[in-house]
Amino acid sequence: MAELGHEVLGIDVDPGKVAKLSSGEVPFYEPRLGEVLRRNLDAGRLAFTTSYEEAACFADVHFLGVGTPQKKGEYGADLSHVYAVIDDLAPLLERDAVIVGKSTVPVGTAAELGARARAAAAVNVEVAWNPEFLREGFAVEDTLRPDRVVLGLDRGRPGSPRVERTLRELYADQVGAGIPFLVTDLATAELVKVSANAFLATKISFINAVSEVCEATGADVTALADALGYDARIGRRFLNAGLGFGGGCLPKDIRAFTARAGELGAGHAMAFLREVDGINTRRRAKVVDLAAQACGGSLRGASVTVLGAAFKPESDDVRDSPALDVAGMIQLRGAAVTVYDPKALDNSRRAFPTLNYATSATEACEGADVVLVLTEWAEFTALRPHDLSPVVRTKSVIDGRNCLPGAQWRAAGWAYRGLGVP
Repeated sequence: MAELGHEVLGIDVDPGKVAKLSSGEVPFYEPRLGEVLRRNLDAGRLAFTTSYEEAACFADVHFLGVGTPQKKGEYGADLSHVYAVIDDLAPLLERDAVIVGKSTVPVGTAAELGARARAAAAVNVEVAWNPEFLREGFAVEDTLRPDRVVLGLDRGRPGSPRVERTLRELYADQVGAGIPFLVTDLATAELVKVSANAFLATKISFINAVSEVCEATGADVTALADALGYDARIGRRFLNAGLGFGGGCLPKDIRAFTARAGELGAGHAMAFLREVDGINTRRRAKVVDLAAQACGGSLRGASVTVLGAAFKPESDDVRDSPALDVAGMIQLRGAAVTVYDPKALDNSRRAFPTLNYATSATEACEGADVVLVLTEWAEFTALRPHDLSPVVRTKSVIDGRNCLPGAQWRAAGWAYRGLGVP
């Protein structure tokens, strides 16, 4: 918003994060975000605070972007942080305001929050929903040049035309550049985000399911995906077989979608998402089994290298990371596991403190009985057999992302194993 020219005040309940942001330091890794942050701090368009009172006085439009993690022991989303924002902000508002939700929430939440905000506020409050479609690693680009802007309005409220005018003004640059601006009701806007994530998860799990058939028949899932990708109805993106998806969005969002559908009496319609989730989880066990096979049938006493800890490249996010999950399972089978990741080591150590960590790919591979490539960082896809041959104990590599040139590794004397490729 500051990069688009607006005056912005960011609020967080964590004083440490606010201090870092105020000094121009991004507390997580996201390409280009640091330069955008510093540029707008220097321009005086952006500031940060922990004070809800300050936020309530500062703006007429308040974006709500807190997390909605999965409930412990359940499939549904934990909305406590979302409710807390409404409960803390609404009573402090002294003039009419618009609260615009960005968080991924179960359908029906926005209408409930609107009623909750109006009950707590002494002024007129409108709640709209404007889901974000950001990809970690590309968040700056996706924010400044989104492929669409979706705005959900409470159409039964007399203030909804004013809300639409306000948001069109906020997004004037994008609208002027021809980016679609789609106005819907609240429920549709909420469903757009979870439906998009569910579709992507389904597409990824579909090709991973097909890769199991390819392994049983000797077919090549990569060539198969290339052929499918030429069909304009299907497309090639997200048809890469491998270890599967992770992170803080897709896994918990499809589970929350399934749970909410059940609450609405439509659980049968989303039942297939449970199998999508199951296929994705089984990929991790598959890679662990391949590692055991590479070590002669047992991982006990083996030395295993895992290249990659973040759930995807260009991120330091290790939430529900397939790579770290595999590393942990291999360690539980008795192996000594060494992990290297270009950006996610600190987060990995906090999440899995008992694993070993290295500061380079070469260091991580010293004495390895098998090397697993589990996050497709460019640093790893650029590796060639001669880079690692001098340091490993056994020339064996498992390509969990099908991102290495297998023929080249085999020609150099390595035992190469991909997923769904001969």
